[in-house]
Amino acid sequence: MQYVVLQVILKEKLWGTGSGNLTELEKVINNQAAKGYRLHTITTASSGSKGFGGGDRIQATMVFESLA
Repeated sequence: MQYVVLQVILKEKLWGTGSGNLTELEKVINNQAAKGYRLHTITTASSGSKGFGGGDRIQATMVFESLA
């Protein structure tokens, strides 16, 4: 397989700014790197709020390219 496409949903922090789970994004990228892939492209899109106390969601779509 030459390319792998993965999506991660990032939840915004309820208080303050920034994502509450950037470590999840790091884990996905590092797992693919360990399998011999490098991050080729990443895009983000807002996927809305889950209501009071839910925080906004950001969808990160990543394309990984095989190094082999």
